[in-house]
Amino acid sequence: MATINENFLKLQAGYLFPEIGRRVRSFGAKNPDAKIISLGIGDVTQPLAPVVVEAMKKAVVEMCSASTLRGYGPEQGYDFLIDAIIKNDFNSRGVDLDRSEVFVSDGAKCDTGNIQEIFGLNNIIAVTDPVYPVYVDTNVMAGRTGKADKNGQYGKIVYMPCTAENNFIPDAPEQKVDIIYLCFPNNPTGAVATREILKKWVDFARRNKAVILFDAAYEAFITDPDIPHSIYEVEGAKDVAIEFRSFSKTAGFTGVRCAFTVVPKQLKAYTKDGRAVEVNPIWHRRQCTKFNGASYISQAGAAAVYTTEGKKQCRQIIDIYMTNASVICKSLTKLGYETYGGVNAPYVWMKTPDGLSSWDFFDRLLQKAKVVGTPGSGFGPSGEGYFRLTAFAKPDDVKEAMQRFASI
Repeated sequence: MATINENFLKLQAGYLFPEIGRRVRSFGAKNPDAKIISLGIGDVTQPLAPVVVEAMKKAVVEMCSASTLRGYGPEQGYDFLIDAIIKNDFNSRGVDLDRSEVFVSDGAKCDTGNIQEIFGLNNIIAVTDPVYPVYVDTNVMAGRTGKADKNGQYGKIVYMPCTAENNFIPDAPEQKVDIIYLCFPNNPTGAVATREILKKWVDFARRNKAVILFDAAYEAFITDPDIPHSIYEVEGAKDVAIEFRSFSKTAGFTGVRCAFTVVPKQLKAYTKDGRAVEVNPIWHRRQCTKFNGASYISQAGAAAVYTTEGKKQCRQIIDIYMTNASVICKSLTKLGYETYGGVNAPYVWMKTPDGLSSWDFFDRLLQKAKVVGTPGSGFGPSGEGYFRLTAFAKPDDVKEAMQRFASI
């Protein structure tokens, strides 16, 4: 008799974004002529930078010749991309890394979901509330949690509330935790962490022999020079933190797939008897066993992001999205909504009006304005009464969506 992994049965009825898609499809079927504007799922709308496209075209041509054909590449990524990553993303900010500490992959979502595999099931997990659902659901699937309560929170997970009162920056938990998920700039709230805030977390992790899983997928949207782009800009972070980066939003690679994870060689976790073990070779072994590497074509495109022209073109695209964020914030504020984020981050976190629940506001916005956003409660109980809008739509659609907001 084949048995199922019953941990999957603990998961809530549906992953957040498929549920949004289901409701939008249902509305569209009943209103076939409606022009629906999506400010919900954070997918990009601007085309790839021309220099990236040219690099990928060249890579495709190479695949057409036996002399330049690339088959299986190194599971950790090609040196030409890793070297560009280290030089531009880390050396430029005073951070030294070895090639062996950078692991190229096909997505930060995959990496943040897979990383938990290398840690024991007895670890106590701490997550922000609201939280990117992947952090929680993958730990549920692994069997590291209890069942969900009536609020959708799982037993054995420590939830750290992020509210307007604490500027959506969580306080360190009082109880013992072993693995801490942090995301800055934050998805969904758009909050950012100062160097002082990150230092407190690094110090906390060092005192407690904990590991920080730091999701920096949106670091390219930071414009404030005082906000760190990497947790490794903080002294001691290499001892306790793994960092995740993505080209999805930085360079529009949502359909191309390329990202990377940094696992410092000095980072250690522990066996049950207290023996220190290096984490880097464990992740290396996991990747060599379960992953065949990101495609050569996508890595060639990613490397082009770091060229002089690539940086310029990608910055122009990011500026379009950040202008969208500014338009959303200013328009909603003028209409009387409370908004957060939208500065140094591509997400706007708004309070729902009239005491409406997140899903009730979702339905009202869809039905009356034909605009789609993301209910805050889908990110956790502290997200109830809030709503997330993304800046990744086309500028004209953003302007029209804001005009429609005025009618609801």
